[in-house]
Amino acid sequence: MTLFRSGLLACLLASTSYAFAFKPNTQLSQRTSIPNRAPVNLSMSGGAAAVPDLKAPPAIYEGAVAAGTAKASAPWEKIFKLGIAAGAHIGFGSYLAITVGGACPAIAEANPGLQKIIFGAFGLPFGLIMCLVTGGELFTGNTALVTASVMEGKTSKKDLVKNWVASYAGNFVGSLFLAYLAYKSGTLGSAPASAAIATAKCSLPFETAFVRGILCNWLVCMAVYMASGCASLAGKMVAVWFPISAFVALGFDHSVANMFIIPLGMMRGASVTTSDFLMKNLLPVTLGNIVGGALCVMGLYGSAFGNWFKAKEE
Repeated sequence: MTLFRSGLLACLLASTSYAFAFKPNTQLSQRTSIPNRAPVNLSMSGGAAAVPDLKAPPAIYEGAVAAGTAKASAPWEKIFKLGIAAGAHIGFGSYLAITVGGACPAIAEANPGLQKIIFGAFGLPFGLIMCLVTGGELFTGNTALVTASVMEGKTSKKDLVKNWVASYAGNFVGSLFLAYLAYKSGTLGSAPASAAIATAKCSLPFETAFVRGILCNWLVCMAVYMASGCASLAGKMVAVWFPISAFVALGFDHSVANMFIIPLGMMRGASVTTSDFLMKNLLPVTLGNIVGGALCVMGLYGSAFGNWFKAKEE
């Protein structure tokens, strides 16, 4: 059978029937050459040139300034609404961190470092990713982006104050709302993590909370800054995950996250008063966050790639 099939295939290939005949195109054969075509510029579906996956460092700074300008020029109401969304997103991240990383007492006792990694890796990174992808107005990130726009002469100080106040107020509302929902949901059971964390955060000396706020927002704004230089969602996720999981594991303080964590702990029995929350934690942490974002991150890149601290030309 195999021999028969091979013979049949050979006959078909050798056939001069019309179905397999090739008639040369005389017009084509008379052409001596084909003119060279212009090189094709590959572009995306919208017609725009393909965007690199990662911008060059100077371009990242320029993009950060542009983002800050856009945020500062938005109406107060829009910033406030997007601030509510951002506060809820960060609250969800904190909620997950407490649910997973805060419910590992055996691991915390046997291997405290591992428990801190778990606490940092599961929670806040996904909260910040939701903010960045959906256009949320997060106060801590705005301390870097809008400040850069002001220092480059793109935004007025009045608009900076508007953006900071509106985003901070929106973050507070969103965080408190989610904290109440988390409390009423009953998903945390009798776990003491939220109350213990709230008590510990409000027991810090003012200077310690301030410094932790600086260190926290240094990493948070680095995450925002690096993510702004990535074109793909995967790139943004990687840029966010490492710095955010690091700041949580290191025990630093994020003002917006604390707007969720401490009220939730208070609802669940923490011995913390409203005055303790506002004056012993939120105030110093917020001030530290401003220093970390505006100076430690943008101050460095603004002086390297922008016009920060440079004398104006006459």
